[in-house]
Amino acid sequence: MERPEDRSRRFFLKTSSMLGLAATFSPATLGEAFAHSKPGAPLEESAMAKSGATPAADGTAIRPFHVNFPESELADLRRRVNATKWPDRETVSGVSQGVQLETTQKLARYWGTDYDWRKCQLRLTALPQFMTNIDGLDIHFIHVRSKNSNALPVIITHGWPGSIIEQMKVIDPLTNPTAHGGNASDAFDVVIPSLPGYGFSAKPTAAGWTPVSIARAWATLMQRLGYTRYVAQGGDWGNAVSEVMALQQPPGLLGIHTNMAATVPPEVSKALSAGGPPPAGLSADEKHAWDQLDDFYKNGLGYAQEMSNRPQTLYGIADSPVGLAAWMLDHDIRSYEMISRAFDGKMEGLTRDDVLDNVTLYWLTNTAVSSARLYWDTARISTGGGFFDVRGVTIPVAVSAFPDEIYAAPKSWAERAYPKLIYYNRPPKGGHFAAWEQPQLFTAELRAAFRSLR
Repeated sequence: MERPEDRSRRFFLKTSSMLGLAATFSPATLGEAFAHSKPGAPLEESAMAKSGATPAADGTAIRPFHVNFPESELADLRRRVNATKWPDRETVSGVSQGVQLETTQKLARYWGTDYDWRKCQLRLTALPQFMTNIDGLDIHFIHVRSKNSNALPVIITHGWPGSIIEQMKVIDPLTNPTAHGGNASDAFDVVIPSLPGYGFSAKPTAAGWTPVSIARAWATLMQRLGYTRYVAQGGDWGNAVSEVMALQQPPGLLGIHTNMAATVPPEVSKALSAGGPPPAGLSADEKHAWDQLDDFYKNGLGYAQEMSNRPQTLYGIADSPVGLAAWMLDHDIRSYEMISRAFDGKMEGLTRDDVLDNVTLYWLTNTAVSSARLYWDTARISTGGGFFDVRGVTIPVAVSAFPDEIYAAPKSWAERAYPKLIYYNRPPKGGHFAAWEQPQLFTAELRAAFRSLR
């Protein structure tokens, strides 16, 4: 017989998992964060300024940045991959125990022999990249201007376990639309920053970087680049940053686009937190979204709970490249299944090289733990709520609900969440890494989403 304390413990663990991830972006949290600041104004006491990083001598300068890793680091990576100490095989046939041994060993065999990082590095070095210091921290970003003088600037933010690698496939279609089936009037100037502690951006040496401070930094970046009108886009942490920008309403921000919208109504969020049945009266699309969220909260939050509570404990993924790869693959079930099929020779969306380009960037920049701290820092400003809860955005919003995302936001929820919903669509395929997996569809979505704001 089940004891009451067992039920209570399971409820506590489930709820803490949900809230540990991001009870962070509720309207209450953001209301407190902005209670003493005006939209677009700098923070009175910037958490970023306490990072301990040294600003560039000329302050706001934008400096060219070039990617290069010595061959010795690549040789060390291959050595470590090939020397991996393997655990026993999982004791079940499915994925319920985590990333499967067979998938991980296939990844390691390719990574340690045939994979070539230099191909990715060549693509990176072909892009204009820069560094600028904002509130004491060096921020890395890609900046590609369109040849079209009427191009609309967009700042695109990645998430975890992503990076600037995610957006590389959409840069040319967005900046040079006539070469990719679009019209000149669809052109964008593209800005893609690396989040603090990710990729080539500096690693904060003190706590405090959250979507609130990052959103302000991004507004500073766009201003520094000379843009007086622009839009923002993001999924995962990128959605959180973009929605916080929308709440802060910096001068020039016209609207945002999200491929991982925060639309869950209060009654649905409450029922998910309680572990009970779904509210009555959900439509078919809403019930599908409920099922996706319910499964994610029950089975998919292990990584987020650990990074929200004890990111420094993750020494193993800073020391073992295969450990890092497995940790990054275990993000959401549909992405994992797609990646697993890629290493079985069934390419769809992402290739083996795509996956390893991203993991290798984390390894070479030693950002496994520094990137995880974004979860911990953000959890410290939490006051309750859920990652997908409505945040009260009032500026124009466009939503693309890709079917294999953690949850596909129903149009009915999007209409309630965003009073100025200017665009909504459900693309036929694509998941959590939409720009990376389906660059043509993603590009078409951005063109359509922002057409009314040009």
